[in-house]
Amino acid sequence: ILHNAGILGERTELAHYPVDVWDDVMAVNLRAPFILTQELLPLLAKSEHASVVFASSGVGREARERWGAYSVSKIAIEAVNQIFAKENVYPNVRFNCINPGATRTAMRAKAYPEEDPKTLATPESIMPAYLYLMGDDSLHLNGQSIDAQD
Repeated sequence: ILHNAGILGERTELAHYPVDVWDDVMAVNLRAPFILTQELLPLLAKSEHASVVFASSGVGREARERWGAYSVSKIAIEAVNQIFAKENVYPNVRFNCINPGATRTAMRAKAYPEEDPKTLATPESIMPAYLYLMGDDSLHLNGQSIDAQD
């Protein structure tokens, strides 16, 4: 499973963060990947080597101002990843996070409207990191968080 869906929410101070936007970001970025993983685990358990990959972010490793619900959701998904891995309920299923880094996407353009998108990596150029986590070359990784652009 690759959990890559996500929404940015607002880039504003927590003191002024709209609660409805907070709820939407948490639903998409945290609740959905948790529930989908939980529901699909019995199916994944039937595989010899299953891989669950959660999309993280640099702001999921270090809280930054004005990143609000997005940062909190990514910090939380990193924790969900580690807990699933440590609990090891299904030893043939591994869990990891990937931080795509600065990538030429609509979400990045919304977060950084002044940035020149031509200076950023394309989604296609970072695909090898995703394939690595999904494939047998990463069987030794569980509960880790890697950077797609390293």
